[in-house]
Amino acid sequence: MDVYEAVDSRRAVRAFSDEPVSKEVLERVLAAATRAPSSGNLQPWHVYVVTGEPLAELKRRATARALAGDPGDEREYPMYPAELPSPYLDRFSAAAAQRYEALGIERDDPERPMKIAALNSEAFGAPVVLFCYLDRTMGPGQWGDAGMYLQTVMLLLRAEGLHSCPQVMWTMYRETVGRIVGADDGLTLFCGVSVGFEEEGVPRLRTGRADMTETVSFVGV
Repeated sequence: MDVYEAVDSRRAVRAFSDEPVSKEVLERVLAAATRAPSSGNLQPWHVYVVTGEPLAELKRRATARALAGDPGDEREYPMYPAELPSPYLDRFSAAAAQRYEALGIERDDPERPMKIAALNSEAFGAPVVLFCYLDRTMGPGQWGDAGMYLQTVMLLLRAEGLHSCPQVMWTMYRETVGRIVGADDGLTLFCGVSVGFEEEGVPRLRTGRADMTETVSFVGV
C-alpha cells in the first residue's frame, strides 16, 4: 500500500472484529513510527498498548461508568473551544449526525449521550487500544508533535491492513485508564486509539471533507 492509498483509506472505524492483532505487527508499526517528526526531537509521547484481560477489565469499568450516567473525570484540557464559529460548527454538526445515524442512534434520543459513551467505552469492539500520554510539562508544540506521531501510527496500521479510531473520549475516564495502565502522575492522557480489523458486513461511514480551496491558500505559486 503506497502512502496516498493509506491516507485515502484511513478513517475512524467504529466496528471492529474480535480477530486478534499480533504483537509482532504492533511492534513493527510502533518501531517505524519513532521516525515521526517532533520539534527539537523531544519525542514527547508515551504510549501504553493495552489488550487481553487488562483491556477487557478497562472496558468493563468504563462501560459501567457510562451506563450509570457518570459524567466522567474532570477534563485536563478542552476537547473543543467553548464556542465554535462557522464553518467549524457546521462541519462538526454534519459529521456528528452522519456518525451516530450510522450507529443507529437518533439525534433526539434522550439516552443518546449515554449510548454514545457506552459504545466508545467498548472501543467499538477493538482488541487493542493505544493510550497516548504526554508529560505534564509539555506545551502546545509538543501536543502538535503527538498528533503527527499518532497520524504516522494510523497510516502504518493501514499499511498492515488494520484500521483505527482515535478517541479523545477516553480522557473522560482518565482515572480508570490510569489505574489499569499504571500511568505516572506526571503524565496526562491525550487520547486512546482503538486498533483492529474492521468487522465485515457493517455499513462503512466516510465523513466528508472540506474542499482543499477552503483550507489552503497558495502564495507566490
